[in-house]
Amino acid sequence: MLGIPKRVVVVAAVVLGLAIIYSAGSEQRESEADSGDGRDGAAACRVVVTADVLNVRAGPGTDHEVVDRLRADAEADATDEVRDGFRRITGERWAADEFLRPVEGTDCG
Repeated sequence: MLGIPKRVVVVAAVVLGLAIIYSAGSEQRESEADSGDGRDGAAACRVVVTADVLNVRAGPGTDHEVVDRLRADAEADATDEVRDGFRRITGERWAADEFLRPVEGTDCG
């Protein structure tokens, strides 16, 4: 193929593919950083556990599987989303909002 060794073409294609993947990933990271929690200038939501042990669940309700447990005074990143008395924390993890207190200086809605 035009006198270019096959190996050089394969290496070039792999490098180009990695560059495209990296570029797409950096755009995603920038959009996540820009979005924050949706409030300009407000600190992200961070909460502290007020119960002795708090079950963290896979969804907002006691019918969802327990995926973790947090001890008293543990801190966690959270969102301002509360459903059926459960606050969303880090990804698709939920904990009873009545046992979470926003850390001073953060905005949990």
